[in-house]
Amino acid sequence: MITKGLPARWGAWRAGRGERAAAPGSRLGWLDALRGIAALAVAAHHFEIMRLVPNGGAIAAHFDLGFYGVIAFFIVSGYIIPASLERRGDVRAFWIGRIFRIYPALIVTMLLAEFLLPNDYQVLSFDDYNHDKLWLAGNGLMLSDMLGVVNALGITWTLTYEMLFYFFVSSLFTVAWHRRTTPIAVAAAGVALVLGVWVPSYSLTHTDAELNHLVAAAVLVVVTGVACMMSGNAALARIGGLLLGGFGLLLVFTNGRVPAFETFTILATMFAGTVIYRAQHGQIERIEAWMSVGFVVAAGAMVGWMYNRDTVASATSTFTWPAWTNAYLAAWASFGLFLLLRNRRLPRVLTWLGAVSFSVYLLHWPVKKFLLWQLGWDTNYYYRHLAAMPFVERWSWVAGYTAVLLVVSWVVYRLVEVPFQNLGRKLTKAMTRRWPPQSLEPAVPAAAAAVVPAQPSVAAEPVLAGAGAGPGSGPGGQGKAV
Repeated sequence: MITKGLPARWGAWRAGRGERAAAPGSRLGWLDALRGIAALAVAAHHFEIMRLVPNGGAIAAHFDLGFYGVIAFFIVSGYIIPASLERRGDVRAFWIGRIFRIYPALIVTMLLAEFLLPNDYQVLSFDDYNHDKLWLAGNGLMLSDMLGVVNALGITWTLTYEMLFYFFVSSLFTVAWHRRTTPIAVAAAGVALVLGVWVPSYSLTHTDAELNHLVAAAVLVVVTGVACMMSGNAALARIGGLLLGGFGLLLVFTNGRVPAFETFTILATMFAGTVIYRAQHGQIERIEAWMSVGFVVAAGAMVGWMYNRDTVASATSTFTWPAWTNAYLAAWASFGLFLLLRNRRLPRVLTWLGAVSFSVYLLHWPVKKFLLWQLGWDTNYYYRHLAAMPFVERWSWVAGYTAVLLVVSWVVYRLVEVPFQNLGRKLTKAMTRRWPPQSLEPAVPAAAAAVVPAQPSVAAEPVLAGAGAGPGSGPGGQGKAV
Protein backbone atom coordinates (compact mmCIF):
# COMPACT_ATOMS: atom_id res chain seq x y z
CA MET A 1 0.00 0.00 0.00
CA ILE A 2 2.81 2.41 0.90
CA THR A 3 6.24 2.15 -0.63
CA LYS A 4 9.27 1.92 1.59
CA GLY A 5 10.79 5.26 0.71
CA LEU A 6 7.64 7.31 0.51
CA PRO A 7 7.05 8.03 4.21
CA ALA A 8 10.67 9.15 4.61
CA ARG A 9 10.36 11.63 1.76
CA TRP A 10 7.04 12.86 3.14
CA GLY A 11 8.67 13.26 6.55
CA ALA A 12 11.32 15.53 5.06
CA TRP A 13 8.68 17.43 3.08
CA ARG A 14 6.59 17.96 6.22
CA ALA A 15 9.62 19.32 8.03
CA GLY A 16 10.26 21.75 5.21
CA ARG A 17 6.62 22.85 5.21
CA GLY A 18 6.57 23.51 8.95
CA GLU A 19 4.49 20.41 9.70
CA ARG A 20 4.24 19.63 13.39
CA ALA A 21 3.82 15.85 13.25
CA ALA A 22 6.34 14.09 15.41
CA ALA A 23 9.48 12.56 13.98
CA PRO A 24 9.94 8.82 14.60
CA GLY A 25 12.55 9.36 17.32
CA SER A 26 10.92 12.34 19.01
CA ARG A 27 9.08 12.36 22.29
CA LEU A 28 5.80 12.32 20.36
CA GLY A 29 6.71 9.65 17.83
CA TRP A 30 5.45 6.88 20.06
CA LEU A 31 2.11 8.65 20.48
CA ASP A 32 1.78 9.03 16.72
CA ALA A 33 2.51 5.33 16.28
CA LEU A 34 -0.14 4.27 18.79
CA ARG A 35 -2.61 6.70 17.29
CA GLY A 36 -2.09 5.30 13.82
CA ILE A 37 -2.62 1.74 15.00
CA ALA A 38 -5.76 2.78 16.88
CA ALA A 39 -7.21 4.46 13.79
CA LEU A 40 -6.63 1.38 11.64
CA ALA A 41 -8.14 -0.81 14.37
CA VAL A 42 -11.37 1.20 14.27
CA ALA A 43 -11.43 1.15 10.46
CA ALA A 44 -10.86 -2.61 10.41
CA HIS A 45 -13.62 -3.11 12.97
CA HIS A 46 -16.13 -1.21 10.86
CA PHE A 47 -15.03 -3.09 7.76
CA GLU A 48 -16.24 -6.24 9.58
CA ILE A 49 -12.74 -7.68 9.42
CA MET A 50 -13.54 -10.31 12.04
CA ARG A 51 -16.08 -11.85 9.67
CA LEU A 52 -13.30 -12.50 7.17
CA VAL A 53 -10.96 -14.49 9.41
CA PRO A 54 -11.32 -18.07 10.69
CA ASN A 55 -13.25 -18.19 13.98
CA GLY A 56 -13.73 -14.45 13.73
CA GLY A 57 -17.03 -14.57 15.56
CA ALA A 58 -15.45 -16.22 18.58
CA ILE A 59 -12.61 -13.71 18.53
CA ALA A 60 -15.04 -10.78 18.35
CA ALA A 61 -16.99 -12.15 21.30
CA HIS A 62 -13.83 -11.94 23.40
CA PHE A 63 -12.13 -8.88 21.93
CA ASP A 64 -13.74 -5.76 20.45
CA LEU A 65 -11.26 -4.27 17.99
CA GLY A 66 -13.10 -0.96 17.71
CA PHE A 67 -13.36 -0.49 21.46
CA TYR A 68 -9.64 -1.21 21.71
CA GLY A 69 -8.95 1.56 19.21
CA VAL A 70 -11.13 4.15 20.88
CA ILE A 71 -9.79 3.49 24.38
CA ALA A 72 -6.25 3.86 23.03
CA PHE A 73 -7.29 7.20 21.53
CA PHE A 74 -8.78 8.36 24.81
CA ILE A 75 -5.66 7.43 26.79
CA VAL A 76 -3.48 9.40 24.39
CA SER A 77 -5.86 12.37 24.52
CA GLY A 78 -5.69 12.33 28.29
CA TYR A 79 -1.92 12.26 28.16
CA ILE A 80 -1.46 15.12 25.74
CA ILE A 81 -4.41 17.54 25.94
CA PRO A 82 -3.70 19.00 29.40
CA ALA A 83 0.00 19.20 28.52
CA SER A 84 -0.88 21.19 25.43
CA LEU A 85 -2.98 23.63 27.44
CA GLU A 86 -0.38 24.06 30.17
CA ARG A 87 2.42 24.53 27.67
CA ARG A 88 0.51 27.44 26.20
CA GLY A 89 -0.72 28.70 29.56
CA ASP A 90 -3.54 30.36 27.64
CA VAL A 91 -7.10 29.00 27.44
CA ARG A 92 -7.86 31.22 24.46
CA ALA A 93 -5.04 29.69 22.44
CA PHE A 94 -6.15 26.25 23.58
CA TRP A 95 -9.73 26.71 22.39
CA ILE A 96 -8.73 28.27 19.08
CA GLY A 97 -6.41 25.34 18.52
CA ARG A 98 -9.13 22.82 19.32
CA ILE A 99 -11.70 24.51 17.08
CA PHE A 100 -9.36 24.74 14.11
CA ARG A 101 -8.10 21.22 14.73
CA ILE A 102 -11.43 19.41 14.74
CA TYR A 103 -14.16 21.33 12.95
CA PRO A 104 -12.67 21.78 9.45
CA ALA A 105 -12.03 18.08 8.86
CA LEU A 106 -15.36 17.16 10.45
CA ILE A 107 -17.32 19.61 8.31
CA VAL A 108 -15.56 18.54 5.11
CA THR A 109 -16.25 14.88 5.88
CA MET A 110 -19.93 15.58 6.49
CA LEU A 111 -20.24 17.58 3.28
CA LEU A 112 -18.53 14.86 1.25
CA ALA A 113 -20.84 12.24 2.74
CA GLU A 114 -23.96 14.32 2.12
CA PHE A 115 -23.24 15.22 -1.49
CA LEU A 116 -21.31 12.20 -2.79
CA LEU A 117 -23.25 9.27 -1.34
CA PRO A 118 -26.73 8.24 -2.53
CA ASN A 119 -29.45 7.62 0.03
CA ASP A 120 -29.03 3.84 0.04
CA TYR A 121 -25.37 4.23 0.98
CA GLN A 122 -25.63 7.33 3.16
CA VAL A 123 -23.75 7.50 6.47
CA LEU A 124 -24.89 10.96 7.50
CA SER A 125 -27.93 10.96 9.78
CA PHE A 126 -29.21 14.41 8.71
CA ASP A 127 -31.68 13.23 6.05
CA ASP A 128 -33.29 10.68 8.39
CA TYR A 129 -33.72 13.02 11.35
CA ASN A 130 -36.79 15.22 11.60
CA HIS A 131 -35.30 17.92 13.82
CA ASP A 132 -32.86 19.74 11.55
CA LYS A 133 -32.07 22.60 13.93
CA LEU A 134 -31.55 20.26 16.87
CA TRP A 135 -29.32 18.03 14.74
CA LEU A 136 -27.19 20.98 13.65
CA ALA A 137 -26.97 22.42 17.15
CA GLY A 138 -26.23 19.16 18.95
CA ASN A 139 -23.61 18.03 16.47
CA GLY A 140 -22.27 21.54 16.00
CA LEU A 141 -21.51 21.67 19.72
CA MET A 142 -20.08 18.12 19.53
CA LEU A 143 -22.34 17.17 22.44
CA SER A 144 -24.92 15.05 20.63
CA ASP A 145 -24.32 12.00 22.80
CA MET A 146 -25.23 14.03 25.91
CA LEU A 147 -28.11 16.02 24.45
CA GLY A 148 -30.35 13.27 23.12
CA VAL A 149 -29.59 14.22 19.51
CA VAL A 150 -28.68 11.57 16.93
CA ASN A 151 -24.97 11.52 16.09
CA ALA A 152 -24.02 12.97 12.73
CA LEU A 153 -21.85 10.13 11.43
CA GLY A 154 -22.46 7.43 14.00
CA ILE A 155 -18.75 7.37 14.82
CA THR A 156 -18.79 11.01 15.94
CA TRP A 157 -20.19 10.08 19.36
CA THR A 158 -16.58 9.98 20.59
CA LEU A 159 -16.23 13.71 19.95
CA THR A 160 -18.74 14.28 22.74
CA TYR A 161 -16.28 12.83 25.23
CA GLU A 162 -13.43 14.81 23.75
CA MET A 163 -15.48 17.98 24.14
CA LEU A 164 -16.41 17.13 27.72
CA PHE A 165 -12.74 16.56 28.48
CA TYR A 166 -11.92 19.98 27.01
CA PHE A 167 -14.60 21.48 29.25
CA PHE A 168 -13.19 19.88 32.38
CA VAL A 169 -9.51 20.45 31.59
CA SER A 170 -9.91 24.13 30.70
CA SER A 171 -12.27 24.67 33.64
CA LEU A 172 -9.78 23.18 36.09
CA PHE A 173 -7.01 25.29 34.56
CA THR A 174 -8.90 28.56 35.07
CA VAL A 175 -9.25 27.90 38.81
CA ALA A 176 -5.72 26.47 39.19
CA TRP A 177 -6.99 22.97 40.01
CA HIS A 178 -5.49 21.36 36.93
CA ARG A 179 -2.85 19.48 38.95
CA ARG A 180 -5.55 17.63 40.91
CA THR A 181 -5.71 14.95 38.27
CA THR A 182 -5.23 11.93 40.50
CA PRO A 183 -8.34 12.33 42.69
CA ILE A 184 -10.45 13.15 39.63
CA ALA A 185 -9.36 9.98 37.81
CA VAL A 186 -9.96 7.86 40.91
CA ALA A 187 -13.34 9.48 41.59
CA ALA A 188 -14.56 8.93 38.03
CA ALA A 189 -13.49 5.28 38.16
CA GLY A 190 -15.24 4.94 41.52
CA VAL A 191 -18.47 6.33 40.09
CA ALA A 192 -18.23 3.86 37.21
CA LEU A 193 -17.84 1.00 39.68
CA VAL A 194 -20.46 1.99 42.23
CA LEU A 195 -23.09 3.78 40.15
CA GLY A 196 -22.52 1.92 36.90
CA VAL A 197 -26.15 1.40 35.91
CA TRP A 198 -27.84 3.65 38.45
CA VAL A 199 -27.14 7.06 36.96
CA PRO A 200 -30.10 7.84 34.65
CA SER A 201 -29.78 8.18 30.89
CA TYR A 202 -31.58 10.97 29.01
CA SER A 203 -33.42 12.08 32.16
CA LEU A 204 -33.56 15.67 30.88
CA THR A 205 -34.99 14.89 27.45
CA HIS A 206 -38.11 12.75 27.88
CA THR A 207 -40.16 14.91 25.51
CA ASP A 208 -39.52 16.98 22.41
CA ALA A 209 -40.10 20.14 24.45
CA GLU A 210 -37.46 19.10 26.98
CA LEU A 211 -35.09 18.24 24.16
CA ASN A 212 -35.56 21.68 22.62
CA HIS A 213 -34.99 23.38 25.96
CA LEU A 214 -31.82 21.41 26.72
CA VAL A 215 -30.30 22.01 23.30
CA ALA A 216 -31.12 25.73 23.50
CA ALA A 217 -29.54 25.88 26.95
CA ALA A 218 -26.49 24.02 25.66
CA VAL A 219 -26.00 26.49 22.83
CA LEU A 220 -26.27 29.42 25.25
CA VAL A 221 -23.95 27.93 27.87
CA VAL A 222 -21.28 26.61 25.51
CA VAL A 223 -21.13 29.70 23.29
CA THR A 224 -21.01 31.96 26.35
CA GLY A 225 -18.46 29.78 28.12
CA VAL A 226 -16.10 29.50 25.17
CA ALA A 227 -16.47 33.23 24.43
CA CYS A 228 -15.50 33.99 28.02
CA MET A 229 -12.54 31.64 27.74
CA MET A 230 -11.40 33.39 24.57
CA SER A 231 -11.88 36.91 25.90
CA GLY A 232 -8.39 37.15 27.34
CA ASN A 233 -9.84 38.47 30.59
CA ALA A 234 -8.92 36.33 33.60
CA ALA A 235 -12.18 36.91 35.48
CA LEU A 236 -14.30 36.13 32.41
CA ALA A 237 -12.19 33.05 31.68
CA ARG A 238 -12.93 31.73 35.16
CA ILE A 239 -16.63 32.38 34.66
CA GLY A 240 -16.45 30.53 31.34
CA GLY A 241 -14.65 27.67 33.03
CA LEU A 242 -17.32 27.38 35.71
CA LEU A 243 -20.06 27.43 33.08
CA LEU A 244 -18.48 24.73 30.92
CA GLY A 245 -17.31 22.54 33.77
CA GLY A 246 -20.62 22.78 35.61
CA PHE A 247 -22.64 22.09 32.48
CA GLY A 248 -20.44 19.12 31.65
CA LEU A 249 -21.01 17.63 35.10
CA LEU A 250 -24.76 18.15 34.77
CA LEU A 251 -24.81 16.27 31.48
CA VAL A 252 -22.72 13.28 32.54
CA PHE A 253 -24.79 12.76 35.68
CA THR A 254 -28.20 13.16 34.07
CA ASN A 255 -28.37 12.82 30.30
CA GLY A 256 -25.80 10.46 28.85
CA ARG A 257 -26.91 8.06 26.13
CA VAL A 258 -24.88 5.08 27.29
CA PRO A 259 -24.86 3.54 30.78
CA ALA A 260 -22.92 5.53 33.36
CA PHE A 261 -20.20 2.91 33.73
CA GLU A 262 -19.11 3.56 30.15
CA THR A 263 -19.26 7.35 30.42
CA PHE A 264 -17.28 7.49 33.65
CA THR A 265 -14.83 4.82 32.56
CA ILE A 266 -13.98 6.92 29.52
CA LEU A 267 -13.50 10.04 31.65
CA ALA A 268 -11.44 8.14 34.22
CA THR A 269 -9.31 6.71 31.41
CA MET A 270 -8.57 10.14 29.97
CA PHE A 271 -7.65 11.62 33.35
CA ALA A 272 -5.49 8.56 34.05
CA GLY A 273 -3.57 9.40 30.89
CA THR A 274 -2.96 12.83 32.40
CA VAL A 275 -1.75 11.22 35.62
CA ILE A 276 0.88 9.30 33.66
CA TYR A 277 2.04 12.48 31.98
CA ARG A 278 2.37 14.26 35.32
CA ALA A 279 4.31 11.40 36.87
CA GLN A 280 6.61 11.19 33.86
CA HIS A 281 7.42 14.89 34.18
CA GLY A 282 7.90 14.91 37.92
CA GLN A 283 4.72 16.77 38.82
CA ILE A 284 3.41 14.00 41.09
CA GLU A 285 5.00 11.06 42.88
CA ARG A 286 5.25 7.92 40.79
CA ILE A 287 3.80 5.74 43.54
CA GLU A 288 0.71 7.97 43.49
CA ALA A 289 0.49 7.57 39.74
CA TRP A 290 0.93 3.79 39.85
CA MET A 291 -1.78 3.39 42.48
CA SER A 292 -4.32 5.67 40.83
CA VAL A 293 -3.77 4.40 37.29
CA GLY A 294 -3.84 0.84 38.57
CA PHE A 295 -7.20 1.51 40.19
CA VAL A 296 -8.58 3.08 37.00
CA VAL A 297 -7.40 0.16 34.85
CA ALA A 298 -8.77 -2.41 37.29
CA ALA A 299 -12.08 -0.56 37.54
CA GLY A 300 -12.34 -0.24 33.76
CA ALA A 301 -11.85 -3.98 33.39
CA MET A 302 -14.21 -4.85 36.24
CA VAL A 303 -17.16 -2.75 35.08
CA GLY A 304 -17.29 -4.79 31.91
CA TRP A 305 -17.69 -7.97 33.93
CA MET A 306 -20.07 -6.34 36.42
CA TYR A 307 -22.41 -4.48 34.10
CA ASN A 308 -21.82 -5.18 30.40
CA ARG A 309 -24.18 -8.12 30.16
CA ASP A 310 -27.53 -9.02 28.61
CA THR A 311 -29.68 -5.99 27.75
CA VAL A 312 -27.18 -3.51 29.20
CA ALA A 313 -24.53 -4.67 26.73
CA SER A 314 -26.80 -3.73 23.85
CA ALA A 315 -26.58 -0.09 24.96
CA THR A 316 -22.77 0.04 25.00
CA SER A 317 -20.03 -0.39 22.46
CA THR A 318 -19.48 -4.10 23.00
CA PHE A 319 -21.85 -7.08 23.02
CA THR A 320 -20.15 -9.13 25.74
CA TRP A 321 -18.22 -8.42 28.89
CA PRO A 322 -15.08 -10.32 27.73
CA ALA A 323 -15.01 -8.20 24.56
CA TRP A 324 -15.11 -5.06 26.70
CA THR A 325 -12.62 -6.15 29.35
CA ASN A 326 -10.03 -7.67 27.03
CA ALA A 327 -10.12 -4.71 24.65
CA TYR A 328 -9.84 -2.24 27.52
CA LEU A 329 -6.84 -4.03 29.02
CA ALA A 330 -5.21 -4.41 25.60
CA ALA A 331 -5.47 -0.67 24.95
CA TRP A 332 -3.70 0.07 28.21
CA ALA A 333 -1.09 -2.60 27.48
CA SER A 334 -0.43 -1.02 24.08
CA PHE A 335 -0.04 2.40 25.64
CA GLY A 336 2.38 0.97 28.19
CA LEU A 337 4.39 -0.75 25.48
CA PHE A 338 4.73 2.39 23.38
CA LEU A 339 5.56 4.40 26.49
CA LEU A 340 8.48 2.03 27.08
CA LEU A 341 9.50 2.51 23.44
CA ARG A 342 9.27 6.30 23.57
CA ASN A 343 13.03 6.77 23.19
CA ARG A 344 13.32 4.32 20.30
CA ARG A 345 13.07 5.15 16.65
CA LEU A 346 9.83 3.78 15.28
CA PRO A 347 8.92 3.02 11.66
CA ARG A 348 8.06 6.19 9.79
CA VAL A 349 4.94 4.62 8.41
CA LEU A 350 3.52 4.45 11.95
CA THR A 351 4.24 8.08 12.73
CA TRP A 352 2.78 9.03 9.35
CA LEU A 353 -0.35 7.06 10.17
CA GLY A 354 -0.57 8.98 13.42
CA ALA A 355 -0.47 12.27 11.55
CA VAL A 356 -3.42 11.30 9.34
CA SER A 357 -5.27 9.32 12.02
CA PHE A 358 -8.05 11.86 12.61
CA SER A 359 -8.91 11.89 8.91
CA VAL A 360 -8.75 8.09 8.85
CA TYR A 361 -11.17 7.98 11.75
CA LEU A 362 -13.64 10.40 10.20
CA LEU A 363 -13.44 9.06 6.65
CA HIS A 364 -13.24 5.30 7.05
CA TRP A 365 -16.99 4.77 7.08
CA PRO A 366 -17.86 7.17 4.21
CA VAL A 367 -15.02 5.71 2.11
CA LYS A 368 -16.29 2.19 2.74
CA LYS A 369 -19.83 3.13 1.73
CA PHE A 370 -18.56 4.94 -1.38
CA LEU A 371 -16.63 1.88 -2.54
CA LEU A 372 -19.58 -0.41 -1.86
CA TRP A 373 -21.78 1.91 -3.91
CA GLN A 374 -19.34 1.89 -6.81
CA LEU A 375 -19.16 -1.91 -6.68
CA GLY A 376 -22.91 -2.30 -6.26
CA TRP A 377 -22.46 -4.43 -3.15
CA ASP A 378 -25.02 -4.64 -0.36
CA THR A 379 -24.05 -2.45 2.59
CA ASN A 380 -25.20 -4.97 5.18
CA TYR A 381 -23.96 -8.25 3.73
CA TYR A 382 -20.94 -7.33 1.62
CA TYR A 383 -18.71 -9.27 3.99
CA ARG A 384 -20.45 -12.49 2.93
CA HIS A 385 -19.41 -11.76 -0.64
CA LEU A 386 -15.83 -11.18 0.51
CA ALA A 387 -15.77 -14.22 2.77
CA ALA A 388 -16.76 -16.45 -0.16
CA MET A 389 -13.77 -15.30 -2.21
CA PRO A 390 -10.44 -17.15 -2.37
CA PHE A 391 -7.98 -16.03 0.29
CA VAL A 392 -5.75 -13.88 -1.94
CA GLU A 393 -8.65 -12.18 -3.70
CA ARG A 394 -10.45 -11.48 -0.42
CA TRP A 395 -7.49 -9.80 1.22
CA SER A 396 -6.64 -7.93 -1.96
CA TRP A 397 -10.01 -6.20 -1.62
CA VAL A 398 -9.24 -5.38 2.02
CA ALA A 399 -5.84 -3.99 1.02
CA GLY A 400 -7.47 -1.95 -1.74
CA TYR A 401 -9.95 -0.41 0.70
CA THR A 402 -7.12 0.41 3.09
CA ALA A 403 -5.06 2.02 0.34
CA VAL A 404 -7.96 4.18 -0.86
CA LEU A 405 -8.75 5.19 2.72
CA LEU A 406 -5.16 6.22 3.43
CA VAL A 407 -4.85 8.21 0.21
CA VAL A 408 -8.13 10.08 0.78
CA SER A 409 -7.19 10.68 4.42
CA TRP A 410 -3.81 12.07 3.42
CA VAL A 411 -5.44 14.43 0.91
CA VAL A 412 -7.87 15.75 3.53
CA TYR A 413 -5.04 16.03 6.03
CA ARG A 414 -2.87 18.05 3.62
CA LEU A 415 -5.61 20.21 2.10
CA VAL A 416 -7.85 20.72 5.14
CA GLU A 417 -6.28 19.79 8.45
CA VAL A 418 -2.84 21.35 8.05
CA PRO A 419 -3.95 24.66 6.45
CA PHE A 420 -6.63 25.24 9.08
CA GLN A 421 -4.27 24.38 11.91
CA ASN A 422 -1.85 26.94 10.51
CA LEU A 423 -4.70 29.45 10.22
CA GLY A 424 -5.62 28.81 13.85
CA ARG A 425 -2.06 29.51 14.95
CA LYS A 426 -2.01 32.74 12.96
CA LEU A 427 -5.32 33.81 14.49
CA THR A 428 -4.00 33.06 17.97
CA LYS A 429 -0.89 35.16 17.37
CA ALA A 430 -2.94 38.02 15.94
CA MET A 431 -5.36 38.02 18.86
CA THR A 432 -2.51 37.81 21.35
CA ARG A 433 -0.83 40.84 19.79
CA ARG A 434 -4.08 42.80 19.69
CA TRP A 435 -5.54 41.68 23.03
CA PRO A 436 -2.84 40.12 25.25
CA PRO A 437 -4.47 37.62 27.63
CA GLN A 438 -4.30 38.15 31.36
CA SER A 439 -2.41 35.52 33.31
CA LEU A 440 -4.53 32.95 35.13
CA GLU A 441 -1.73 31.52 37.23
CA PRO A 442 2.00 31.86 37.91
CA ALA A 443 4.42 30.78 35.21
CA VAL A 444 4.11 27.15 34.17
CA PRO A 445 6.86 24.96 35.67
CA ALA A 446 9.60 23.95 33.27
CA ALA A 447 8.57 20.30 33.39
CA ALA A 448 5.13 21.20 32.14
CA ALA A 449 6.43 23.53 29.48
CA ALA A 450 8.90 21.14 27.92
CA VAL A 451 6.65 18.66 26.25
CA VAL A 452 4.50 19.16 23.32
CA PRO A 453 5.13 20.86 20.05
CA ALA A 454 2.28 23.06 18.99
CA GLN A 455 -0.80 21.38 17.65
CA PRO A 456 -0.35 17.64 17.86
CA SER A 457 -3.07 15.74 16.06
CA VAL A 458 -6.52 15.38 17.53
CA ALA A 459 -6.67 11.75 18.01
CA ALA A 460 -3.67 12.28 20.12
CA GLU A 461 -4.99 15.57 21.21
CA PRO A 462 -8.80 14.10 19.79
CA VAL A 463 -10.24 12.99 18.20
CA LEU A 464 -10.75 9.70 18.28
CA ALA A 465 -11.93 10.06 18.48
CA GLY A 466 -12.37 6.03 17.92
CA ALA A 467 -15.23 3.68 18.73
CA GLY A 468 -16.75 2.46 21.85
CA ALA A 469 -20.04 3.67 23.12
CA GLY A 470 -21.81 2.51 20.05
CA PRO A 471 -23.63 5.26 18.22
CA GLY A 472 -25.54 4.10 15.21
CA SER A 473 -24.28 1.27 13.15
CA GLY A 474 -25.82 2.85 10.11
CA PRO A 475 -26.99 6.26 9.02
CA GLY A 476 -28.75 7.88 11.89
CA GLY A 477 -28.63 4.71 13.91
CA GLN A 478 -28.09 4.58 17.61
CA GLY A 479 -26.95 0.99 17.79
CA LYS A 480 -23.41 -0.33 17.91
CA ALA A 481 -20.90 1.64 15.93
CA VAL A 482 -17.51 1.48 17.45
